[in-house]
Amino acid sequence: MNNRNFKYPDTAAYESIIAYFDSKNIKLDDIASITYNMQLQFLPDLKKEEAMSAVIDVLHKREVMNNAMVGIALDRLATQKELPEPLQSIVENDAGVFGVDELLAEGGISGIYGKIATTNFGYLDRQKHGILKRLDTVQGKGVNTFLDDIIAAIAAAAGAKLAHKYA
Repeated sequence: MNNRNFKYPDTAAYESIIAYFDSKNIKLDDIASITYNMQLQFLPDLKKEEAMSAVIDVLHKREVMNNAMVGIALDRLATQKELPEPLQSIVENDAGVFGVDELLAEGGISGIYGKIATTNFGYLDRQKHGILKRLDTVQGKGVNTFLDDIIAAIAAAAGAKLAHKYA
């Protein structure tokens, strides 16, 4: 049964995500740059500040925070080798047939912003722009199986938010 007296810790959730990003040397500006560069061809008058604002708005949505925290927790546990086998090996090696990382990010983050965000996510997942390329290829700095997809989904959702704003 739900505890009716529970108050969702919005600020703590947001701050924990930002702290994790900081620990991985990811700045909100890195995500905003992906969003900005992806949307600029469709919105030539777009300002970088608008992309940053959209990223921050997306990151404050509870569904986004929930999915991001779950993915971050799984990456942390995999980094500490705390997941049960064979899940540990699958996550640690970012097995191509796993797909749960993309499912969590696309379905739980970008998917809530509609088809534009879903299309954006697919594009970013394949092209690996900016910080996404570093996260996907970094070795020895912990597990980023979920993190790269979380970042891509946030950038994709922010892009969709901007597209809807100017449509």
